[in-house]
Amino acid sequence: MMLYEFFSQTDPGLTRANNEDAVGFDAETQVCVVADGMGGYNAGEIASGMAVAFIKSEMTRWLTQAMHLADLNQVRRALEICVENTNLSILKAAHANSQYSGMGTTLVVGVFQRNHLVLGHIGDSRCYRLRDIGLTQLTRDHSLLQEQLDAGLISPEEAVSSTQKNLVTRALGVEESVTLEVNVHDTRTGDIFLMCSDGVTDMVSDIEIEQILMAESTLEAMARRLVNVANANGGRDNISVLLVRANADAKKTTIMGRLLGR
Repeated sequence: MMLYEFFSQTDPGLTRANNEDAVGFDAETQVCVVADGMGGYNAGEIASGMAVAFIKSEMTRWLTQAMHLADLNQVRRALEICVENTNLSILKAAHANSQYSGMGTTLVVGVFQRNHLVLGHIGDSRCYRLRDIGLTQLTRDHSLLQEQLDAGLISPEEAVSSTQKNLVTRALGVEESVTLEVNVHDTRTGDIFLMCSDGVTDMVSDIEIEQILMAESTLEAMARRLVNVANANGGRDNISVLLVRANADAKKTTIMGRLLGR
């Protein structure tokens, strides 16, 4: 068993008048959601807010009813269905209100179950894992830039200065059907997971992210430092971070120590 601690922070950045990101988590059921909205007027805020509120509410309700009996495949399927319903809800709202026409949102969502993370994403919001002294990007962007990288059309160095960074190839609420990419990862004591919008990753390099997560002792300090560095490097977009740390169950550790005579 693993105990998880959570902390989130969102900031409008330095150039945007409003914040189209949304972040939410439920510590009881260990559901985490980050969404980065897009669209005219305040439509981006509507789409991301709907995504976080709906997914958090529905997954929390389902997990509470399932208690701890659901296996990883069931959690995965529940997450897929929840995102499908969320997609249709956002699309329906966009069709019902002309001001919201064309709105959508990226998404990264995680459910921590015992020693595993069921992780889904759409678009270019990301999830990283710091394990020991190494940072790993667990998600792969659904973006034109990533497709160009995969095809060898541009180099990683050219990608840093590309003007096509924010062109996503998959978003929630844009079409009647969208595919949530879902993967299951193991979790270990001491792992730190970072879910974030591209307002972080466009402004803070992976090396800087790794250094910040390793240097700060608390999740709150990590979050504040990430936001501050993103703003110091330009703050050209909204900035959202959701941090999760995996800790050993102290109660079970104590019992094991007694069994081993410690």
